[in-house]
Amino acid sequence: MIDRVMDSTAQAWATNLGERLLDRIGNTPLLGLPAINRAVPHVTLLAKAEWFNPGGSVKDRAAMSIVAAAESSGALTRRKVLLDATSGNTGVAYAMIGAAKGYRTALCVPANASPEILNTMKAFGAHVILTNPLEGSDGAIREARRLASADPAQYFYADQYGNPANWQAHYQKTGVEVWEQTRGAVTHVVAGLGTSGTLMGTGRRLREFNPAVQVIAVQPDSPLHGLEGLKHMATSIVPEIYDADVPDVHVEVATEEAYRMVKRLAVEEGLLVGISAGAALVAGLRVAPTVSEGTIVVVLPDGGSRYLGERFWGD
Repeated sequence: MIDRVMDSTAQAWATNLGERLLDRIGNTPLLGLPAINRAVPHVTLLAKAEWFNPGGSVKDRAAMSIVAAAESSGALTRRKVLLDATSGNTGVAYAMIGAAKGYRTALCVPANASPEILNTMKAFGAHVILTNPLEGSDGAIREARRLASADPAQYFYADQYGNPANWQAHYQKTGVEVWEQTRGAVTHVVAGLGTSGTLMGTGRRLREFNPAVQVIAVQPDSPLHGLEGLKHMATSIVPEIYDADVPDVHVEVATEEAYRMVKRLAVEEGLLVGISAGAALVAGLRVAPTVSEGTIVVVLPDGGSRYLGERFWGD
C-alpha cells in the first residue's frame, strides 16, 4: 500500500513537472541592441528574444495554443496522433509538448530542414516524415493534408497555417507582453511571415492598444531562398490565417543579408540567433531611417545553435 501511494505521489510530481515546463512558454525578455542601435540613434531598437521559450522558439506559443484549443474541443485525445506540417520550429514545439503531455506526434518536414532541428524532433520522440525539399513547406503541407484525409480517425491535423489558435496565442500574450515591456512606447513591430501567426496576432493586439502602431511584415525576396521558416508569399500557399490588411509595410530580405546580420549580432551583441531572426532585424534597420523617432520591436523567432552547421558561418 505504501509503495502504491509513493508511486502515485511520484507520478503526480512528474506530471506537475511537465505542466510547469509548459507554463514557462511566453514572457520572453525584450533585449536592447546597443551596438546595432548606434547606426540609427534616433530610434530605439528592441529584440523580443523568443529563444527563451522552453522549446527554443516563438513557435512554442502557437503550438501550445493549438494543442490547448484541441484538448478543450475534444478534437485531440490520447487515441489520436498529433499531425502537422512544419518547416522546423513548430515541429520541435509539438514534439516537446507531446512528450510532456503524453501525445504521439507525426511531423511532415522538408528534407532540407536543419539537421539539428530534425534531430531535436526525433529526440522528443516524434515520427518525422521527410518531404520533397524542392517543394519547401508547401510540400510538407500537402503531405500532412494527404495523411489526415486518408485516415481521419488516426490523426488530429493541427493545421498551424489555418488554425486561428495560432494567431490568437500572439493576440492574447505576445502583443500584451510587448506593450507592457515597452510601457506603451512601441511604435513599430517587425516579424517574419511564415504561418503569419506571430505578425497577425501581435499586430492586431498592439493596434488595439494604439492604432498608430505600424506593423512590418518580413519575407524572402525570391522563391528560392535560405530563410528557413519564412514564406515568399507571392509563390507559396498563402496561410488561411493571413490577413493582408494587417501589415502596413512589407520588407523583402535577401538570404545573404540575413546571414550577414546573424553573424553581426553574434560578434557585436553576443546574441546567437537564427536566420529568420537576422532577416527580421535587417527589415527593422531598413525601416528605421524612415522614422523620425520611435521604438521598433523586432521579434527574433529562435536562437542560432540550430543552424551552426550552415555554410555561411565559414564565409
